[in-house]
Amino acid sequence: MVRSMPTTYRDAGVDIDAGNELVRRIAPLARRTRHPQVLADIGGFSGLCAVPPGLRDPVLVASTDGVGTKLKLAFELDRHDTVGIDLVAMCVNDLACVGARPLLFLDYFATGKLDVDRAERVIRGIADACAACGCALLGGETAELPGFYAPGEYDLAGFAVGVVERDEIVDGRDVREGDVLLGVASTGIHSNGYSLVRRILADAKLDLRRPAPGFDRPLGDVLLEPTRLYPPVVAALRACVRPKAIAHITGGGLIENPPRVVPEGLGVRFHRGAWPEPPIFDLLRRAGNVPEQEMFRTFNLGLGLVVVLAPADLDAARRALRAIPVDAWPVGEIVRAPGPQRVWIRDRA
Repeated sequence: MVRSMPTTYRDAGVDIDAGNELVRRIAPLARRTRHPQVLADIGGFSGLCAVPPGLRDPVLVASTDGVGTKLKLAFELDRHDTVGIDLVAMCVNDLACVGARPLLFLDYFATGKLDVDRAERVIRGIADACAACGCALLGGETAELPGFYAPGEYDLAGFAVGVVERDEIVDGRDVREGDVLLGVASTGIHSNGYSLVRRILADAKLDLRRPAPGFDRPLGDVLLEPTRLYPPVVAALRACVRPKAIAHITGGGLIENPPRVVPEGLGVRFHRGAWPEPPIFDLLRRAGNVPEQEMFRTFNLGLGLVVVLAPADLDAARRALRAIPVDAWPVGEIVRAPGPQRVWIRDRA
């Protein structure tokens, strides 16, 4: 049967006018993240960015990530101003692990029906985070996919490019037995482990809109606390010491991530109690009856970054971070690992 009335893209669920309005609103947000290497405003088919001048042997570094099921809490609470910060952080923090400084960022925002106000709030968070890291929001993609996402929901992905001098890459090759672990404070759960978090919330019937016992603000505020941006932290460290290796504590927690930056034959030993664990982790541990090993391989437990240093550099590194200020603690050391086990957790004496 032939439809009697003309069929438009809007009839199919895609509103081109809404997309154009979002681009109009995004433009000033992106403009304030520009640095001298950006060669064009957003709106073209590609973003243009030059390599910063003055580098002897620059290496480009790339990373991509998303926010994951933390977005489900943002949907439930209708809070969209911080997940863009999470998106940028999850990408640029990985760049920082090799010593790169962020140069540019692209986002992908996909939804079933575009809500311009909501999307603007998300992208404002992206722009804020980019500005805080000296990273240009070079462009992105907004996709309206009718019937693909549940009403009111969206997904986010991010893509970051950074630059580092070849002879200044932090690659872990100089890590030695006896080197120290400097744990840098997280702002909470960051953006990993939220499938387990949501399962615990549902099983324990915890209310996101009310403070949990022992907390002075709603649980949703605690759980949506955005991921810390670590590029300024790493820049402060590199201004005074030479980090041997840096691990971003994401999915896999303190068990899976540090071995990624430590040479074969070596492992890490954490001293439990050497750093203060944010109370949200104990709430989840007790409410979900989560085994301790599972806590360590799922969450950061208060350490968003673990930096390997020569023992002689520890005091200078801590002074540099106090000046930011960001809390950091000596949390363990590098040990020999002749077998398959690479991580040990022991109680502090």
